[in-house]
Amino acid sequence: MRKKGSLFCFLILCFNFLQAQDIAILKYGGGGDWYANPTALPNLIKFCNAEIGTQLSPKVSSVAIQSEEIFQYPFLHMTGHGNVYFSNEDAENLRTYLLAGGFLHIDDNYGMEPYLTKELVKVFPDKELIELGADDPIFNQIFRFKEGLPKIHEHDGKRPQAFGIYHENRLLLLFTYESDLGDGWEDPEVHNDAPEMRLKALQMGANIIHYVFKN
Repeated sequence: MRKKGSLFCFLILCFNFLQAQDIAILKYGGGGDWYANPTALPNLIKFCNAEIGTQLSPKVSSVAIQSEEIFQYPFLHMTGHGNVYFSNEDAENLRTYLLAGGFLHIDDNYGMEPYLTKELVKVFPDKELIELGADDPIFNQIFRFKEGLPKIHEHDGKRPQAFGIYHENRLLLLFTYESDLGDGWEDPEVHNDAPEMRLKALQMGANIIHYVFKN
């Protein structure tokens, strides 16, 4: 285990010298299906590179939450349907990553919210998830969402909500709930979503990408 000082320097070097715009899927414990929606991120990356001028690597890796590999990626994506568990080591590693400049987007694919919110307390015991209003910059990037987070798939009749964790006025974690953006990013035949609904999901995803890589 690295000492905090040397690990912090290691992180700074990783982010300063990172040349590629890479995204990775976060693997976590607890038995939840972290690997859900396998076509989602490749489709989002293709859309962003074509529509908003990003140069995201088409290769999507998966990295374990306790690994130093997470520091190679400025953007981590996390999803699933069920249980989430962070060990103390997991929580410390993720906290260090986020405070050093990393970003985590968590998309509840249905059922992970009660587990996730409990585990996030381990990561940031002194911070809370704050609901983002429709006027938040993340909804007003390249594409405008006047009502905030769009609803892509219906589950329990609840409204879609976006929550964030901030540090020194920087949004470092975004949690999208009751929306299912990832389902909307998947290949069209997976969920048979209407083209306009899938486009809405991709545009919201592009806003998140733009917020992280272009701002």
